[in-house]
Amino acid sequence: MSRIEKDFLGSIELSDLELYGIHTKRAFANFNVSGKSVDKDLIKALVMVKKACAIANYEVGLLDEKIKDAIVFACDEILAGKYDDQFIVDRFQGGAGTSTNMNVNEVIANVALIHIGRKPGEYDIIHPINHVNMSQSTNDVYPTALRIATIWNVRELSEECAELQKSLQKKEHEFEDVIKAGRTQLQDALPVTLGQEFGAYAQAISRDRWRLYKVEERLRVVNLGATAVGTGVNAPLKYIFKVIEILRNLTKIGLARSDYLMDATQNADVFVECSGLLKALAVNLSKIANDLRLLSSGPNTGFNEINLPAVQAGSSIMPGKVNPVIPELINTIAFQVMANDFAITLAAQAGQLELNAFLPLIANNLLESLKILKNGIKIFRQQCIDGITANKEKCLEYAKKTPAIAASLIDKIGYDKAAEITKKAILENKQIIDVVKELNIMDEKEAQELLNPFEFIKFKE
Repeated sequence: MSRIEKDFLGSIELSDLELYGIHTKRAFANFNVSGKSVDKDLIKALVMVKKACAIANYEVGLLDEKIKDAIVFACDEILAGKYDDQFIVDRFQGGAGTSTNMNVNEVIANVALIHIGRKPGEYDIIHPINHVNMSQSTNDVYPTALRIATIWNVRELSEECAELQKSLQKKEHEFEDVIKAGRTQLQDALPVTLGQEFGAYAQAISRDRWRLYKVEERLRVVNLGATAVGTGVNAPLKYIFKVIEILRNLTKIGLARSDYLMDATQNADVFVECSGLLKALAVNLSKIANDLRLLSSGPNTGFNEINLPAVQAGSSIMPGKVNPVIPELINTIAFQVMANDFAITLAAQAGQLELNAFLPLIANNLLESLKILKNGIKIFRQQCIDGITANKEKCLEYAKKTPAIAASLIDKIGYDKAAEITKKAILENKQIIDVVKELNIMDEKEAQELLNPFEFIKFKE
């Protein structure tokens, strides 16, 4: 069975198994670029918006009850995952999201038609635009849906950050007595504990959690009701106020209507802000991953201060080699998030006058960054952080060897003399305490107290 659908450009034949319509079919042909359809969370959010709009239009007397019920039924069926294969438009597209909006409109209309015993394409009964898209424009429903989908993913990412923070704090306590050499600019520095290093990582992730929590305040402000250019044409005022309340109840998110709908329609800076925070998180994660790769390097020719869980063989030619593949995964994800952020920045600044035509690119990159960070952090925690162990003796060995502990001699003998001792220790491959004893600078007990690595990790009164 097939049907013919028409628009002002001509006509196209569709199978009755294709529950999208002519607009989607054209978009699929025009934008067949990546082979990947629009993110499912964005589709889900758009369908929720359509459901809220249908209910609001009915409650203000614009939509017949039977049509409203059929649209709501169709939305619920789609939200249950029954028609995922019908959303075929490529995630890279021109038109500010119109193709995605029409894909959703057409599938809802045809599912609704089947529900009431009609055939797909009988749009004189339920029309994708006249009924499903009533009181709406792509330019207000698409940004609203993107904000909702972003909030869902921000919350999930924040939860993963919380779990990672807990794991890092657990390691902070587990390694609190593991004394080691600190390093600045990859050169020997004053002693620290391995626990302190992991505590610093936990603090960084804590800040990322807080930043993500705060950005939701801006994401909650939506432009639904703005229609095409932010003036609310074709959307009655009663509808505008009612639809936000309905959508708030459907999503369980504290959504609020923008005080200036034109601003929220034309400007995409909130997505740039959110992406920037994801980039900050990516930077922290990548730095942690870099540190773990260094600290676990070896086992015989590197730092070898910690052991990462062995998750797979590391070489096809070197037997027994194990690589830090999970930290490398985190680095890879971080690079992608940073690249996505740059693309989002370019897309947001390229908006012109009353609309940004590049919202689909922003949506694709922002949601991808959120998802790969969320999934990557979970893997990082479960397959790497939780299983890290310390090589305590190796750490202590380095702590005793670091020439930087000569800093404790400054108050006693001055900087210049301490520098001479350090130089001698390095040239002769001796520990600082051995040189101090050799030069008979102070008695052995005082030297032991001043140069004890464990004294360096305490704050003095």
